[in-house]
Amino acid sequence: MLLDKYMERTVIELRNIEKDYHIGDMIVPAVKQVSLTIRKNEYVAIMGPSGSGKSTLMNVIGCLDTPTSGGYILNGQDVSQMGDNELAEIRNKEIGFVFQTFNLLPRYNALENVMLPLIYAGVPKEERLARATRAIANVGLTERSNHKPNELSGGQRQRVAVARALVGNPSLILADEPTGNLDSKTSVEVMMLFKQIHEKGNTIVLVTHEEDIARYAHRIIRLMDGEIEYDIQNEHVRTN
Repeated sequence: MLLDKYMERTVIELRNIEKDYHIGDMIVPAVKQVSLTIRKNEYVAIMGPSGSGKSTLMNVIGCLDTPTSGGYILNGQDVSQMGDNELAEIRNKEIGFVFQTFNLLPRYNALENVMLPLIYAGVPKEERLARATRAIANVGLTERSNHKPNELSGGQRQRVAVARALVGNPSLILADEPTGNLDSKTSVEVMMLFKQIHEKGNTIVLVTHEEDIARYAHRIIRLMDGEIEYDIQNEHVRTN
């Protein structure tokens, strides 16, 4: 019974994950024997320098790639051996993505961009509109909902991306360098938004190479040469 309760609250469980890449005749290990557990409503930063394996690990966690070996349980489902179609379905249902480059479609306005995951999920039009409108309101952009990406600032575009990530009620928000294209003031505004999202009960995994950004998370995992160098609770969470 206690194990069942534990598993109910476990969002991510990685067991001895390895990911190798083949470059010509060489096998290059990018992630080596990584094991970690992330539970519901945790706010975790995965950080490390270029080449540390954090982008590869993010791709595995985000079901954008499959591990060479090891097991990955996402919200109670073993995704480590799934094919491309199954992974696409899992991504749309379980994961809300926020990217450094926003990944908004330029021909669609903010509200239409937020609705896209719901279209892929087959949600009826009226419900799509209602949920997307709520999501836009939750990031403070109601008055800009009819504007296209090129009519929005970088911070506003990232807010649209956050609304899109949240609209499907995923079990995990995965943010890849979400402030990488923003100035310092706008970066703080976006990180304050993530703080609010976490306080509402969402599970967040933030991938970054910036220590200042990682300090907003409550737990910091640092990778080096494809392995976990340390995994610590952040006792000095940044609040501004």
